[in-house]
Amino acid sequence: MKRNIVITGGAGFIGSHVVRLFVNKYPEYNIINLDKLTYAGVRESLKEVEGRCSLLVADICDRAAMENAFADFRPDTVFHLAAESHVGRSIDGPGEFIQTNIVGTYTLLEAARKYYNSLDDEAKKVFRFHHISTDEVYGDLEGPEDFFREDTPYAPSSPYSASKASSDHLVRAWYKTFSLPTLITVCSNNYGPYQFPEKLIPLTILHAISGMELPIYGDGRQIRDWLYVNDHAEALYLAATRGIAGETYNIGGNNEKKNIEVVNKICELLDELSPR
Repeated sequence: MKRNIVITGGAGFIGSHVVRLFVNKYPEYNIINLDKLTYAGVRESLKEVEGRCSLLVADICDRAAMENAFADFRPDTVFHLAAESHVGRSIDGPGEFIQTNIVGTYTLLEAARKYYNSLDDEAKKVFRFHHISTDEVYGDLEGPEDFFREDTPYAPSSPYSASKASSDHLVRAWYKTFSLPTLITVCSNNYGPYQFPEKLIPLTILHAISGMELPIYGDGRQIRDWLYVNDHAEALYLAATRGIAGETYNIGGNNEKKNIEVVNKICELLDELSPR
């Protein structure tokens, strides 16, 4: 018997990779992609699996729509990836980040709680609410040999990271207070195909090819760990199927680089592949 999985934000960068992974590699699951289809969530990223998974266009802040989605699809697992995720946009307009990342997560948790409480004991044993977070909630790495750990204190430094930290706290509270079986995974910076070109790597490539000024924030010495998106998707599958409710799992690439190093490496590669 197939199990049902709801993936919020499944038309976005990371979400679309998770959808394709499950559809192509784990056919024992029925996939329901729940996405608002904003600027960063596009149908084209899912052409490969079109017709092999369901798409529900909805906003996670819409309580009635979320409750109906749970009642209709009766998921065994929820992968919650829907989020506003760009630091620069959060500085220009923090309100959207508060609404989607905090209010949206709260709305989804409440819909999940109502659904979970309607399940029988066997179904409750299976159900998981898997919340996908970011290592931005921890602040900045001190050096290339430094690592974030599951017990690293939270120190968000932007409206984006603060909104994601808030959503993490909500998820933990719903586990502690309401016994909703949640788990959290915290990932480092993802890169790979289909990434929206506002992020560092694709934006640097496009600017360099076009001869434009390269998009380096500040002095470029901020350190980030870089994780290939397909590796992240596989790790999410492992966490959801083997993880323990109430736990937090960090997912990284063990590949810490200064932003300026990443930009310089891209320029080196472009000099070889597409010289001026």
